[in-house]
Amino acid sequence: MGVIHVTDRAGQRHTLEAIEGWRVMEIIRDWGLPIEGLCGGACECATCHVFVDETWLDRLYPPTEEEEDQLDTVVTKPNSRLSCQIIWTPELDGLEVTLAPTGG
Repeated sequence: MGVIHVTDRAGQRHTLEAIEGWRVMEIIRDWGLPIEGLCGGACECATCHVFVDETWLDRLYPPTEEEEDQLDTVVTKPNSRLSCQIIWTPELDGLEVTLAPTGG
């Protein structure tokens, strides 16, 4: 196991244990933080939108066209990703993300 660091919408930082093969959205949700993930990880909504710390962006697979299409439905930043599309691996130990505002 490893960890991810999640900053919530109130600015509080949480360190969460992560399990290999789980979607980052699932990890955040299962630890009880306020992330919706309405589609359950099917990349059909953007309710799991996060901002990835810029030092981690190059370590992630680039977003697919499908993910980019969903991100087009919300207000994004250059470091926006859908957390359901990030699969946690040991290489991502220490990953830093911030929950995006709801509705954007």
